[in-house]
Amino acid sequence: MAMMRIGIVGTRLAGVDGVTFEAAKWESVLNGLGHEVRLCAGEVDALRSNARLIPAMHFAYPIERLAGQLLPPLRDWQSRNQLEALIVENAWAIPMHLPLGVALRRLVEESGIPTIGHHHDYWWERDRFAGSVVPEILESAFPPDLPNVRHASINSLAATQLRKRRGLESVVVPNVFDFDQPLSAHRRQVRNRMRRELGMGDSGLLVVQPTRVVPRKGIELAIELVGRLGDRDSVLLITSPAGDEGLEYLVKLELQASRAGVRLQYAADRFEPDHEGIPIGPAHTLGDAYAAADLITYPSLYEGFGNALIEAVFHGKPVLVNRYPVYVADIAPLGMELIEIDGAITDETVAAVRSLLANPARQRRIARRNFAIAQRHLSYKLLRRRLRRLLDGSAPSP
Repeated sequence: MAMMRIGIVGTRLAGVDGVTFEAAKWESVLNGLGHEVRLCAGEVDALRSNARLIPAMHFAYPIERLAGQLLPPLRDWQSRNQLEALIVENAWAIPMHLPLGVALRRLVEESGIPTIGHHHDYWWERDRFAGSVVPEILESAFPPDLPNVRHASINSLAATQLRKRRGLESVVVPNVFDFDQPLSAHRRQVRNRMRRELGMGDSGLLVVQPTRVVPRKGIELAIELVGRLGDRDSVLLITSPAGDEGLEYLVKLELQASRAGVRLQYAADRFEPDHEGIPIGPAHTLGDAYAAADLITYPSLYEGFGNALIEAVFHGKPVLVNRYPVYVADIAPLGMELIEIDGAITDETVAAVRSLLANPARQRRIARRNFAIAQRHLSYKLLRRRLRRLLDGSAPSP
């Protein structure tokens, strides 16, 4: 396969959201395959020398100012970098930024550049977009049906719906993780440091909820679990920010935790860089949170796939997971051993968690087996194969 200059474009390629994480993984694998990658977005991490910042592309930018602004700088970015292929990160899937979706369609249609639409969550999957007053725009650009565009969905359910609703075929490219990287040699030191910072001693469970604070994450179930475990020294740590959908949910969770006697630590400032990419205060990576955790909770009601779930498996931690639809369709069949719930914390759930946490040898056996399964099915090796086939123009076998 010939090496190419490839542009990755989206509304935001910064912070701790799933689109940013997966785009970074695609960038890493493409670089490893020898391609040159350039980024373009309305928000990018600081000090990224291969990135073009166009603030008007951010989904929070005033829409009325965008009509004639986006296409010229996009053309300029494509021209200056002599791009030979393009990857559109979710900007054709969820209509957070209608003018950007339309501008990218025009750019790709007029230039004929080979393009991959990497679609993380489609508009019909979100209730707030179901009643659109601009169906003709959604039909033309979310996503577009163009001969030079190939589509990638992140789960099999989404691929099926894209085929039914739009008649478009897509390659399923699940969320992945680099399972070939070594685990940190300083995990015990990281664990001890984080417990000290949280005011914890040697006793007490550290339960980590490694997600943003939005209602679909089902964090109230994590609070209920910690409360029912009855460990007065336990801490439920939330690593990622609130605010994408307002702060009301965070306030609700804090009230629930207070009533249940659960010590809830919302600590996004320990893991989230500021707007210039500089960590605030005593910074940690998300990997530090996994290293320190005794248990990972992932009680999501809905997910496009499951970044945090895969990362928890990489770090060898016990995981409680809600059986959300994509988990049932694409992840559970792989055969990993996780503590599953069906939308509720039951007496059986509490007993299963207690039993596993009390048996370190069993934890290690499960961790090794889960790691091997995920390494086989959800690693960069799979992503390399799918990207090669997408760029070569041939779809992988089912």
